[in-house]
Amino acid sequence: MAISLTDAAADRVRSYIEKRGNNLALRLGVTPTGCSGNSYVINYAEEIGDDDVNFEYNLVKFVI
Repeated sequence: MAISLTDAAADRVRSYIEKRGNNLALRLGVTPTGCSGNSYVINYAEEIGDDDVNFEYNLVKFVI
């Protein structure tokens, strides 16, 4: 799995997560969208499930 952020992007993501307060990480995912294929999903993760994969890059926590 390869996910990377520039330092500036990581700073921005961390500040958004901190402002929201109750969020743990940034959630990434892919969902089917019918005829057009798949859609990428980016959201805040308020909890981490047992089947989630989580990791940290550039001090930003991610959940997939």
